[in-house]
Amino acid sequence: MKSDHATHGYISAKEDYLKRLRRIEGQARGLQRMVEEEKYCIDILTQVSAMTKALQAVAMGLLEDHIGHCVVDAAAAGGPQADAKIKEATDAIARLVRS
Repeated sequence: MKSDHATHGYISAKEDYLKRLRRIEGQARGLQRMVEEEKYCIDILTQVSAMTKALQAVAMGLLEDHIGHCVVDAAAAGGPQADAKIKEATDAIARLVRS
């Protein structure tokens, strides 16, 4: 493991995130197959919704890890780095809310 990655909050759950992302990748392939096979549009939309929720779950987990690790560490250190990490987190939250 590289030392510059050791500070990322998600590292302890990296394999879980990769497993979830691989599952989402499979869902995307399934959606493509559904369109190729001209499945009923509501069935496709149901799967899009499931995939969207799965991506949102990954995003929320990463955000929680970021706040619980990176932001907390920066806040403890104080100064401009703390302000920057808090702004970074609030910007990420705003992007998630808009999506």
